Amino acid sequence: MIKSNQANPREQHITIVSETFPPEINGVANTLKHLCQGLIQKGHRVTVVRPRQRGERKNIAPTTNEALFSREYIVTGLPLPGYADLRFGVTTSGELRRLWQTNRPDTIYVATQGPLGIAAASAARKMGIPVSSGFHTNFHQYSRYYGVGVLEKLLCSYGRWFHNRTAITLVPTKKMQQVTAKMGITSTGVWSRGVDCNHFAPHKRDESLRASWGLDDNSPAVLYAGRLAAEKNLKMAVACYERIHKLHPRAKFVLVGDGPMRKQLAEKHPDYIFCGTQRGNDLARHYASCDLFLFPSKTDTFGNVVLEAMASGLAVIAYDDAAAREHIRNEENGIKAPLTMDEKFVSGALRLINQPTLLNRIREQARQDALKLSWNSQIEQFEQLVLNQSPKARYYANNKQSISLL
Repeated sequence: MIKSNQANPREQHITIVSETFPPEINGVANTLKHLCQGLIQKGHRVTVVRPRQRGERKNIAPTTNEALFSREYIVTGLPLPGYADLRFGVTTSGELRRLWQTNRPDTIYVATQGPLGIAAASAARKMGIPVSSGFHTNFHQYSRYYGVGVLEKLLCSYGRWFHNRTAITLVPTKKMQQVTAKMGITSTGVWSRGVDCNHFAPHKRDESLRASWGLDDNSPAVLYAGRLAAEKNLKMAVACYERIHKLHPRAKFVLVGDGPMRKQLAEKHPDYIFCGTQRGNDLARHYASCDLFLFPSKTDTFGNVVLEAMASGLAVIAYDDAAAREHIRNEENGIKAPLTMDEKFVSGALRLINQPTLLNRIREQARQDALKLSWNSQIEQFEQLVLNQSPKARYYANNKQSISLL
């Protein structure tokens, strides 16, 4: 048998195209961070194409950052209407074709469906490069929360057009696979999410941090972590906490994150604890130092924060949707409420606060279940759905004894 002289004959060059990327803080950026790290650990080369982020200096030439990816290419970034701290990318299909003619990817994954994603998909199709896409955000549903619900059908049609131009669309849950099928998106595959249980862990509970919030050992901390924006259904989180506070006056509401609703909420509820954006170990400490986690969103495609809360040993209250639908077993490792029954959401939270034994049992089980949700298994699933469909992967599968793939 002739041995290959390559270190990794199955190494592929994947380009990830996204309007958002670390150090930005959101679910898509977090997912892509783990995806890039996981692919590189498995020996693949990764290039990222993204917009210039807010406050970032202009940089014409591609740069290198071995911590997250092999190379990155930065295009012009403009503020996203209503989300000034996020950007969308502006470039042309021709510019990307010139880039990829010099350094041709084996496959391209388009994570967002903005102008940059359109240009990338068009360039890939013209060059005959396999292109897949990700359904990370329910943009068509967001319109309901910003007074432009009439645009929902138009945005749905746009999403169908965009994703059907790619070979496969990755969705995070089985339910989202059903949702996208109803939208008319024809080829989908389930690619879920993992959680780093070494980073998010109960032992990072910080009593000095709790004391700074005005809590003692017997006072519950109710946590919301995520974007402070209308589409996250924060009104329900507030209504739920206020019911808790009436019965438990020593409880505190801790909000981690930032967004357009922060100023309004802070003015109306000066007793709430607004911690702003937290990163790294500070974020893990904030999770672990709380007791109950409210996830009131009805628009998230997944919700990475649910797994982070479970890994941190918190009891999650959520609707029977997205990550909660996949990973929470009602009254075993969390509480789920039907999407149309807001009172069930509130009553579930009150039940946990009023029954410490049940609360502690659910918190322990949540941690145990989170330990099974590794990112490594999700990276392997991504390889199966996306990388194994490229010409290079098919060539290797049919020619395992070849000296070289090229």
